[in-house]
Amino acid sequence: MRINYALAAVLLALLSTACTPTVQLAVPNEPININLNVKIEHEIYIKVDKALDSMFSESSGLF
Repeated sequence: MRINYALAAVLLALLSTACTPTVQLAVPNEPININLNVKIEHEIYIKVDKALDSMFSESSGLF
C-alpha cells in the first residue's frame, strides 16, 4: 500500500513537471515602426471660426 502512494506521488511529480509552460522573450530583428498618419484640421476650423466671428459681429452691419 505504501508503495502505491509513493508510485502515485512520483507519477504526479513527473506529470506536473512535464506540463509546465515555458515563456521566452525574444528581441525583434527589425526596429519597431509606428506610423502616425494623423490628419490635423483644427487650425482650419479656428481660422474659419475667427472669420465668422468678425463677419457676424455687431459692428459689421450684416444683420
